[in-house]
Amino acid sequence: MLTIIFVCHGNICRSVAAEYILKKKINDLHLEDRLCCFSRATSNEEIGNDIYPPMKDELRKRGIPFTRHFAERITQKDYDLADYIFYMDNNNKRYLNFLLDDYKNIIKPITCFDDYNFEIEDPWYTDNFKKVCDELSKEIDLIIKNII
Repeated sequence: MLTIIFVCHGNICRSVAAEYILKKKINDLHLEDRLCCFSRATSNEEIGNDIYPPMKDELRKRGIPFTRHFAERITQKDYDLADYIFYMDNNNKRYLNFLLDDYKNIIKPITCFDDYNFEIEDPWYTDNFKKVCDELSKEIDLIIKNII
């Protein structure tokens, strides 16, 4: 079974949304025996906090189920369990380089399978929750297409 970890700054918006979007797609495509995922933060700022309320609202609008979430910071132990770690922006990458030894070369931008390289903006700052979820959904479809 492949294990994917999504990472963003606080683990309350982008990475946790990506986690639940992928979990729904895994369920819809009956890939439960081939793929699992979870999400983590690069910072300690939001540790223990739930999904940011506007992101919950956007997930609800899309019919994406979620449960109570407790933000966690990524650890080397998480890395050791992972087959892929996808980050949202270059700041996440810098922090990951500081926090982890990428001896398996598995840390990639979430857009790595896209035809062009861009960052997934942080909707906590921009309030663009719809746009971010649209982008995450598209990138997750590409991830599934390329790793399954």
